[in-house]
Amino acid sequence: MKGLEVELVERRAKYLLLATGSGSIIIHLGMSGSLRILNQNVPPHQHDHVDIVFDGGICLRYRDPRRFGCILWSRHPLHHRLLRHLGPEPLGDEFDGAYLHRVAYRRPGPVKHLLMNAGLVSGIGNIYANEALFSAGIHPLRSANRISVERYQRLAEEVKRVLSNAISAGGTTLRDFQKADGNPGYFGLSLQIYGREGEPCPSCSRPIRRRMTQQRSTYYCVQCQR
Repeated sequence: MKGLEVELVERRAKYLLLATGSGSIIIHLGMSGSLRILNQNVPPHQHDHVDIVFDGGICLRYRDPRRFGCILWSRHPLHHRLLRHLGPEPLGDEFDGAYLHRVAYRRPGPVKHLLMNAGLVSGIGNIYANEALFSAGIHPLRSANRISVERYQRLAEEVKRVLSNAISAGGTTLRDFQKADGNPGYFGLSLQIYGREGEPCPSCSRPIRRRMTQQRSTYYCVQCQR
């Protein structure tokens, strides 16, 4: 990277791409990683691992307390083994009800697992999958191949709405996540169902239930989601 210029900053799924004329740095923040823009003379903390130093002494500092993230170099990042098999972006035009219905045709597993399969759709996390399924009125454990194209269209629209609202609110801070300026994201204040086990459903007042699936918490309402 020495002497190269960052020409473009992009994102693919949960990977950040810093593009130069010779290739790209691929950054994944893991579960609790972060990037900060600092003067390079600021002493690093315990979990600061990498500085990318720019002209003028400003650096992009990578912090990763749990060491689940990564920083990689690739001349052709979209063909890298971690990125080349990723599905379409949920906020892109390719992602709609017809697409979901098509990829679900031979998948009898739960629809929530389909939404969180990065090979089918990139970047829908557990929180947002729960929220979108609730808003669409679809039970998260319903077989993916037993949902109509019309209901999938509603689900695709809710995914886009939930993600767009979360971006506008700066993301969701439950424990580790912070925005680029170090402040928390405020979408957690708007969550309808995630993390609300035992509380009344905002639509019908029945208690919200929780179940573990694929080692992740799944929240749902037995009355409102079918």
